[in-house]
Formats: sequence, structure tokens, C-alpha cells
Amino acid sequence: MKCTLNFKRNKQFHGLICISTISIGLLCVSCKKETDSSKIAESELIMKINAVQEQVMAQGNLTKEEEQAMLSICSIVSQNDGLATYTTDTSIILKDVEIAPVFNGCEDLSNKATRECFNEKVTAFIKREFNSSLLKELNLSEPKEVEAFFIITENGNLTGMKVRDAEVTIQAEILRVLRKMPIMNPAIDNGKSVSVLCSMVVTYGKDIEIDFVYIPERPVDK
Repeated sequence: MKCTLNFKRNKQFHGLICISTISIGLLCVSCKKETDSSKIAESELIMKINAVQEQVMAQGNLTKEEEQAMLSICSIVSQNDGLATYTTDTSIILKDVEIAPVFNGCEDLSNKATRECFNEKVTAFIKREFNSSLLKELNLSEPKEVEAFFIITENGNLTGMKVRDAEVTIQAEILRVLRKMPIMNPAIDNGKSVSVLCSMVVTYGKDIEIDFVYIPERPVDK
């Protein structure tokens, strides 16, 4: 899938509200609704993004911040895993699997130590790869939290990444980092390789912190 952007920069602030509202709306459609009701063809989604660009350009040139927002949206939708909604029922929740996936360097450990090592290695990887300059640009007065999900398949590959409720730049960056995660030895349950659903809370402000906790994948109505 390709997302073609042709931007000109200046210091004008035209179109900021337009791009923020419409762009976030598009992301909510792709990330929060049920699979059957929110299935949008890739070409249709790209057409909507390009329509946003045209609307903004009609009002004036994009600022650097607006351009970054659009580029982040394109990054999110540039791969199928960035548009994941809900997983199949065949994936086991990480906390319930017998033996957690084995990250490089976590081999030949007890089941408990393997799980702890997995959490530590994934956390260290995300913190190392995350572009901290984005946090400086946000300049948040208080830390924020965002929920992230990914699947480690029975072959040890990552898929089904998604990030729930965050600035588009943060969503795009978390997805970018998750896509770089190395292949692992898959989780084991009842003696067989299985697919597991991993969930975590990413706290970001001056720095980022990762907490692997169980989060219901489908948002609970309040």
C-alpha cells in the first residue's frame, strides 16, 4: 500500500483543526469498531487520507507539525498489521500460556524465568529503539498511558500490532518499533507451539515505561 504525500511547508497554522479532527476520526474507525462493521479496503482508506490532504491544502500550506501528523498516519496504514482490529479466538493470552515465547538470550531457563526474561528483553528493546525526540516534541506536562497489543505466532513472528488511543505520532512510533522485533522461539502450551496475544501499557512523557499486563482486547463499554 502506498500513501503519497506532496507537502509544502510554511509557518501558517491553516488546517490544523481540520487535519487533527479528521485524521483522528479515521484512526478511531480503523482501530475501535468491530471487524465486520469497520472493514475498509486499503485503497478506500488511502483515498480518504488523500482527501484530508486536499482539504488542508485548499485552506493553506501545511506546517511542519501537520505534515508530521499526516506522515504518521501513512506509517500506521502502510502495513496490514498497523490496521489490526481484533484477533482470532485461536490465540492464547500471554498470561495463560504454559511457556512464554523465548526472546534471544532467554534460552534454557525455567518457565517462570523465561516469562520474566521475555518481559525484560521486550521492554529493553522497545525503550532502546523508541525515538525519544518525539517525546521532547510533545513536551507533556504529565505522563500519558497507551495500550498496545501484538501477537507472536506459532512460528515466532510478530503480527496483529495495534495501539489504542494515543497521538498519531506515538501510535506510528510504537508500531514502527514493534515491526522491528526479532523472530522468537514460539510459546508452548500442552507440548505444542501456539500463538499468543501480548498486551502492554506504554507510559510516555519525559521517557517511556513498559508494563506487561492483561488488557481486554475488545474495549469494555462503560
